[in-house]
Amino acid sequence: MKHDKIETNIGLMAILIAVVIAFGGLAEIVPLMYQAETIKPSPGVKPYPALELAGRDIYIREGCYNCHSQMVRTLRFETQRYGSYSVAGESVYDRPFQWGSKRTGPDLARIGGRYSDDWHRVHLTNPRDVVPESNMPTYAFMAERPLDPGQIQTNMRALQTIGDPYTDVEIAAVPAALVGKTEMDALIAFLQQLGKNRPKG
Repeated sequence: MKHDKIETNIGLMAILIAVVIAFGGLAEIVPLMYQAETIKPSPGVKPYPALELAGRDIYIREGCYNCHSQMVRTLRFETQRYGSYSVAGESVYDRPFQWGSKRTGPDLARIGGRYSDDWHRVHLTNPRDVVPESNMPTYAFMAERPLDPGQIQTNMRALQTIGDPYTDVEIAAVPAALVGKTEMDALIAFLQQLGKNRPKG
């Protein structure tokens, strides 16, 4: 078959392009599905407890991932600044994963434990109180919003259905775990656990 037959027949060309893309995609994606390090959690990584799961959902709802990545790349200057580079096993329970690519603000993959809860509370209430040049919006309203245990239980059941190892006991304990907690408490709990199970080295 000569090239001119393909090049002059737009329908045939579209079909062949789709076939090439499909094979290329399969060649890239299928091997990853069988690599242990991409589908097994890193040591110490467990599904999020109720409060942290609520915080992750708020992080996604507020679009924090648009300005903050959660992936330390393998570049030397990144590992010197943030610590060891990110591996897939750290994110097996993140659906959707939060690696991101844009950094208007700093990477948050290793933020857990770097600052106190009070620092995060002040920063979320008015970022410019701790970082004067920050262009991050304020999230003071979160301190007034209570969490909805029913919604978190629904989310945990959905995650349980797709393979996260939540137990019925853990799901039943959600209302007690969230008594008196606000959206700000949840977001801070989520931020404080980021990177606590990072690979060593």
